[in-house]
Amino acid sequence: MFISSENSPPCFKDFTLVMPAVAVGNVGQLSVDLILSTLNMSRVGYMHTDCLIPMTGNNPYATSNENAEELHTPAEVYTAAELKLAVLQIRAPIIQSKSKKFRQLLVSWIKSSGFSRAVVLSSSQAYQRDDQQMKGIPLRYLVTPSLLKDSEDALKELSWREMERVSAYPGLTDANTEPRLYVPGGGITKGLYTDSCAEDVPLAVLILFCSEGDNIPDAFTLVNHLNDWLHLLDDPSQKPNKWKIPTSWNLLFGSGIPPALF
Repeated sequence: MFISSENSPPCFKDFTLVMPAVAVGNVGQLSVDLILSTLNMSRVGYMHTDCLIPMTGNNPYATSNENAEELHTPAEVYTAAELKLAVLQIRAPIIQSKSKKFRQLLVSWIKSSGFSRAVVLSSSQAYQRDDQQMKGIPLRYLVTPSLLKDSEDALKELSWREMERVSAYPGLTDANTEPRLYVPGGGITKGLYTDSCAEDVPLAVLILFCSEGDNIPDAFTLVNHLNDWLHLLDDPSQKPNKWKIPTSWNLLFGSGIPPALF
């Protein structure tokens, strides 16, 4: 699945992996854009799979005319060796009929690569929250048992809220009905989390409740939330954190309205 773009394949052992889920508002992908652009991470390879809609495009993180015309693919891997950080960016929708296969490929790659932990940045439909999820900030987390062993103290110190389980039949108080994990609009988020639990993969999910629209502010909210834990930008003098907006965001909502229309 992973194809190295270097002569010698990179070593990911003990690295932290950050990746998005293709979900409502594309908040996870926008957050990953901010990480890659700010940390100036190096591309080390790509994911070769038939589970994503095929596409290609120019360099979304171009810094000059020389590198603007580089071709980029739907799923690429970047690293910052000094931070022991790897980032997988997914730029294309997952083919619905191959969602399970893609989750299995990801879990297998995470395990075989020796990542110390994986963090998925995701989102969920704000309008489908239940009453308890309406309280407090719109951020939640999930963590697999294998990662909870090492991160429990840090998560308690951050005072983060775990994603609540909700009733399968809201409004009914049936004692025989177990609350369930429900992430509407989250794409593969729930499936990837449950697969990682079953495979003993150290994985965490950060979820933001949001709606479709201008989701740039949501991306900043989510990436700052991640930074509170991983300290990707840990300069006390930078308040607020100085995330660098990539050049690809210039056309995030398409080009301007042609004057000829008027």
